[in-house]
Amino acid sequence: MSDYLNLPGNEPGNLSVNLHQDTFEWALQKTYDFARLMSCYRCAMMEIETKLNVLNEEFSLSFDRQPISSIRTRLKNPLSIHEKMVRHGWPMNTESMEANLNDIAGIRVICSFVEDVYMLADALLKQDDITLIEQKDYIAHPKPNGYRSLHLIVEVPIFLEHEKRMMKAEIQLRTIAMDSWASLEHQLRYKKENAFDTEMADEIRACAELSALLDKKMNSLKRRIDANPQNERNRMQSELDRFHNMMGDLPASSSESKENE
Repeated sequence: MSDYLNLPGNEPGNLSVNLHQDTFEWALQKTYDFARLMSCYRCAMMEIETKLNVLNEEFSLSFDRQPISSIRTRLKNPLSIHEKMVRHGWPMNTESMEANLNDIAGIRVICSFVEDVYMLADALLKQDDITLIEQKDYIAHPKPNGYRSLHLIVEVPIFLEHEKRMMKAEIQLRTIAMDSWASLEHQLRYKKENAFDTEMADEIRACAELSALLDKKMNSLKRRIDANPQNERNRMQSELDRFHNMMGDLPASSSESKENE
């Protein structure tokens, strides 16, 4: 600070103006750095969502149904980022955010069946540009409150104008039943600020067990249906019909057009 005070132009009358100018430029740079980092996380979400949509399209041809019911993405808001950084005592800068936070970019994938969750996760992680950092299987090992979901922390490359950056993202894969339970549990616990006693917590956990039973029964029914040879024939016929429809949408060749004249 003493060196700064001795710089030309920093006489007592100019000191306040210079300090305000430096503060403004510093804040402007920090704002740009934060906005650029958030933009990179948005790009990472787009990359992963595209990969999931491609897999969904491929599986729709293989199984005559789409395993993904919906995909939702979210970028952690600045207030939540600030609170988490302060809580852990991490430096408040973009480098620290990128190094310490794994869930700034979040992708939630809602599947029809439990088998779909693992099938999609396996197919995604086999891709050579996806790096698995951490995996937590709350389906096989639910949280004490009954929460179930498969969590993946992955790293994916994004390609910018002059650089390639590796960005982290959290992917949550769950069934429709799991998502319904989690959404309702979140509203009961947090949205209305109800004081949860032990009895209420036990009831919520019991609902989670019913949700798990529903998934189990639906998965069992799916396997029985898939094992029916007639369904395989129906699937092949459906693919053939789809191919014919695609061919029917193609423009006729010049020779065909002349024959039809």
